[in-house]
Parts: sequence; structure tokens; C-alpha cells
Amino acid sequence: MTLWTAAEIAAATGGTATADFSVDGVAFDSREVGERDLFVALTGEHTDGHRFLDQAFAQGAGGAIVSQPCAQPAVQVRDTFAALEDLARAARARVSGKVIGVTGSVGKTSTKEALFAALDRAPGTRAHRSVKSYNNHTGVPLSLARMPADSDYAVLEMGMNHPGELAHLTTLVRPHVALVTAIAPAHTEFFPDEAAIADAKGEIFRGLEPGGTAIIPYESPHRDRLIEAAKPYAGRIVTFGLDRMADVGAGEAMVLRGGASFVNAQVGGRELNFTIAQPGRHWVSNALAVLAVADAVGADLALVGLALGELGGLPGRGARLDVAAGDGAAVVIDESYNANPASMRATLAVLAREPGRHVAVLGEMRELGDGSADFHAGLADDVVAARVETAVLVGQAMAPLAEALEGRIEFVHVPDAGQALDRLRALIRPGDAVLVKGSNGVGLSRLVSGLANGMT
Repeated sequence: MTLWTAAEIAAATGGTATADFSVDGVAFDSREVGERDLFVALTGEHTDGHRFLDQAFAQGAGGAIVSQPCAQPAVQVRDTFAALEDLARAARARVSGKVIGVTGSVGKTSTKEALFAALDRAPGTRAHRSVKSYNNHTGVPLSLARMPADSDYAVLEMGMNHPGELAHLTTLVRPHVALVTAIAPAHTEFFPDEAAIADAKGEIFRGLEPGGTAIIPYESPHRDRLIEAAKPYAGRIVTFGLDRMADVGAGEAMVLRGGASFVNAQVGGRELNFTIAQPGRHWVSNALAVLAVADAVGADLALVGLALGELGGLPGRGARLDVAAGDGAAVVIDESYNANPASMRATLAVLAREPGRHVAVLGEMRELGDGSADFHAGLADDVVAARVETAVLVGQAMAPLAEALEGRIEFVHVPDAGQALDRLRALIRPGDAVLVKGSNGVGLSRLVSGLANGMT
């Protein structure tokens, strides 16, 4: 089904079509352009998308949005970024289905993917979601612009690292349901304290559609702050969490063999029993958030439970790989996409339940500001509690953790992912459980890829 025609793009953006064309997708990275995609030639401080028009059309682009004349079929506008936002607004305006906005310090992408799997499961239902972790000032409008007009549900992830960013993004998304997964130290370099982070996350409620639902973590110390932020905009406020007092709570949660969890959940006076395939207490919280959203949009909760039981790990966010180790294999838990103190602790707790010898490759956590040293050193007890026998610490900011672990476990401290991979290959053994986690900029995904090249 055609996503956009040249005439529709021109009408949405106020631009001029130089040719008649239609497209099935949208991209602003020329490397990701596929057959019949619309290429948006964004301009920035370091690059200009117009330089890659030939490449985009060689890869099959059906048309482009440009701000200067070109030989290819295009809609010419004054400002290509403004045009992308205009296209996003037009996409949102033509969708009559339920739109869900997701933010939080941790768990955004995992919960977004779980929601998509749950909502897309119903026969005849069409769900849409943000691509990858495209949740910033360009990723959100791109995800909206890619949204088919006949979507029954859309799950849009929204991130921020400065105050005011979500206030703008939520006006583009205009969610019927706005979810905050959790508040934790992340991007603290840009905020005076955690309460300020909660205030910035609470901006998501400002874009709620009239009568919309705000969903808030019950156990968060900032719960009441978030509730106050939601009150002027939400028709209904719902809490979720492991506490029975939450509107969507866990009556019981048990860890099963293999790390999965069995959950007895209470949802608006109803009881639902289901299994979560993904290991970890944080996934129980994610699942309860999914149930709260699904209930708010009227989805089939039984199908949601089935989806959670079948959900696999995402690359960089919990995927598990069997990799070559000596004359056998080891399991790698790939959490390489991102890290902050809360998510580090959660995944170390997952490692603690794994059989075999425990190895942890931990990359530095970035954007933590003046508290960085204390946040890193503060992980020492969690590393020991996870029964880590050997740790590979990556990056200069890991020095305080190295100091805190001195004499407690074996570890090496290296400057980059390349050296970490060399050290890991030398020490990994058959039967090991290896956790790989760090901020995305550390590049530990390359380490995981390097290990996977010898996958058994």
C-alpha cells in the first residue's frame, strides 16, 4: 500500500513537487534507503543529505524531499527538517487508531517492542512502532512519517537529554496513552537532580489527547510528582508496579527455571496469569506497564499475555548468543546498546541467576556529570553480588569501579572495545555466562559482533 504520493507530500509540507511519484517508506540516512523509499535530505553542521541523493536513488529511492534543485523526482521545500516535522504531523492527523507514547530513563525500547508484539498479535490488527531506538528530534518525526494511514495502533518511543525536548516531541505524537516506564539517573550531566529528570519525563503528558490516559510507575519515588504533572492533561491516571496497591500490580511473581517469570497480575479488578520469557525483575515491571497500556486501549489481555511469553531478546537489549569458547560454547547476554546505574544493576541481577562461571564486560556509563565517579564505584557491590569471577572494565570512567573492586574479584581495565575483545577472547571458557553492557558510544556492540563471528 502506498505510504505517500508526491501530491500528499507537497500538501503536507507546503513544497513543490517536481515530478509525480509515490513511496512506501521514509528515510533520512542514505545508507538505510530501500526500494521506493522517500529520502529526506537533511542538512546539519557536519553533513548535507543533498550530497547523497545519487546514492539514495541508486538504492531504489522513489522520491526525495530537498531544499535545493535536483535532477531526481522530489518535493522542494524551504527547510527539509521542518518538512519532515510537517510530514509527521500530517501522518498523525490522518490516523484514527490509538497512539501510544513511551518514555522513561530505562526500559523505553524494550517496553515499546513488547507493546508492539502484544498489539500486533490480534488477527486483522495493524500496529506500527518506532524504528530501532529512533526517539529524538529526528527519530520521532521519522517514525511518525513512516506510519501507515490505516494503523490500528502506533507505539512511539520518545527520549530526551535536556529539559523541554519531550514537550515538543509529544505535540507531534499526540498520544492517547502516555507511559513513563521508570525514573533513574541518566543524562544527569544535564540535570541538577533526579527530580528534574522526572519533571522532564513528565512533559510527555502535555501532548495527551483530550481524555487520554497517563501511566505511571507506582514504586517510583517520583510517582506523586509525575501524577501532578499528568493531572492537567490526563482524563485518567493509572499506576503500575510490583506492589499490590498499584492499579496494575503483581499479586505474585515467581522466577522459573531458565530465568523466565510467572506473574499473577491484577488489572482493574481482573486477574491474569502469564509467563514472561525475558529474565529479570525489571521485565516484570515492563510487562505490567504493557498490560496497563493494553487495558487502556482496549486490547485483548489474553493475547498480550501470550505475546509476553514468546517475546525474544533484542540485539543490544537482552539478546542471547551462543559463541565459540575453547572447545565448547559460552552464552553472551547482549546489553551493549546503553547503560545507566539502574539498568546496570538490573542486568547484573539477571547475570546472577545464570549457571556457569560469570564474566562481565562493563563499559563506562556516559552523561552522568559530576556524579559519574560515585555512580561507577557504586556498582561494585552489584558486581560482587552477581558472582562475577572476572570483569573486563572498558573506558576511562570505569577507573572508580576498578578501584572499588580491587581485592574483591579479578578484573582488567582497558581503554576501548577492541582491547576488551582481545582480553575476553583470551579468558572466555566453555559454559561461561558473559554479560556485555555499556553506553552505546563505548562500542561494545562491535565486541558482540566479533564474538558472534565465531558462533557455534
